[in-house]
Amino acid sequence: MTDFLKNHKYSLLLVLTGIAFYWSFGYDLDRSDFIKLLSLYTGLFFISFKLIQLEKNNFWFLAGIAVLFRLIFIVATPNLSQDFYRFIWDGTLILEGLNPYLSVPNEVPTAVKKTLIQGMGSLSAGNYTSYPPVNQLLFTISAFLGEKSILSSVIAMRCFIILADLGILYFGRKLLLKLNLPVHQIFWFILNPFIIIELTGNLHFEGVMLFFLLWSVFLLHQKKWIGSAVLLGISVSVKLLPLLFLPLLWNYFSAKRKLKNQDKNKFQSDRKLGLNKLLIYYLIVGLTILVSFLPFISSEFISNFSSSIALWFQKFEFNASVYYIIRWIGFQLKGYNIIATAGKILPLIVILILAGLAIFRRNNSTEKLLTTMLVGASVYFFLSTTVHPWYIAMPLLLSVFTKFRFALVWSFLVMLSYSAYTNAEFQENYWLIAVEYCVVIGVFLFEFFRPKQISLF
Repeated sequence: MTDFLKNHKYSLLLVLTGIAFYWSFGYDLDRSDFIKLLSLYTGLFFISFKLIQLEKNNFWFLAGIAVLFRLIFIVATPNLSQDFYRFIWDGTLILEGLNPYLSVPNEVPTAVKKTLIQGMGSLSAGNYTSYPPVNQLLFTISAFLGEKSILSSVIAMRCFIILADLGILYFGRKLLLKLNLPVHQIFWFILNPFIIIELTGNLHFEGVMLFFLLWSVFLLHQKKWIGSAVLLGISVSVKLLPLLFLPLLWNYFSAKRKLKNQDKNKFQSDRKLGLNKLLIYYLIVGLTILVSFLPFISSEFISNFSSSIALWFQKFEFNASVYYIIRWIGFQLKGYNIIATAGKILPLIVILILAGLAIFRRNNSTEKLLTTMLVGASVYFFLSTTVHPWYIAMPLLLSVFTKFRFALVWSFLVMLSYSAYTNAEFQENYWLIAVEYCVVIGVFLFEFFRPKQISLF
């Protein structure tokens, strides 16, 4: 024990400092205090960087610290996001036998629910829910375990999210070993203060989605494509975002793999078999998603859910990059906000880019597939009208299995977006947003084109 303390005294000092910083972040921070928020976060980012640098060969030490940092938040009420009130609201409705997709919170106020409505804010309370069924299941279990106590429901949700992070740690380590990559790279995600604060601290379920996505990719790497398809469908039923990756699987399944003693005819038959499997893969993903939605499906549900999704593209705007430039040009030319038009065109551009990646990218290995998924997800966010900080969890995790590090830079700079909460009018600081994206996109382009980088095409 004495030798351990002697050999790890600097790391333990960093851990103790991290505990103090996370405690302050979770229990003594108002999101309007941007200077304090950024100072604590910068300190935590440095602590994580140094811990990984010092202990990269001590997997279980880093894993234990990652769990410890998460447990600090266990009874904390999220202080950077109000979304958890909506999560509990949706779960409570289901427990009462009501379909959460068929009404907006403002339509059914009652004594207990009034606290949730006030907590979630007028924007959420005035719109239909956009959370898919597996997410709703977790909300329902959390509301049930909470027994009408908001804090108890928060603790239940936090446990689900921590378990998902542990699953990511497990499968992330196994996949890194399979790909002959350094195992400590998984801690750029697991020990990242961005992930600990935004997922465990503020109760965003991106981690649950990513757990099923990573598990799916791991099974796909092992050629267990049926199980992979089911898990991908579940991932989509937590958050819809993994739908982006379906086209990218085309070349992975149909790629010509050179085998010993293989003639041309045999080679062609292998290609056809791959495409057949791909079609079945898509079918299984689709059926999994459909089954999850079945308890809620109705014509009214389809209308409400689709309109709720459309809001993200045509009404909401936050921490955007390319879109804000387009919006400024629109004001110069049209004299008004052109989000309704841009929100329709930008997704089409994303689809075209994904189609190009699917057709021309040689995704004939898991490494190349993960790199293409990272590029596709990043382009999607670069062209989005709304990029909340926790969205960056997806490119950050994907980057762990590649040589790209721009997502790690992004996970630090995205916290600049919280400057919008320093005033009651919720006014974004466009200079800080410009700094965020100039650096992130600059690093992305540098890594994309630099010599000795992964060949993308």
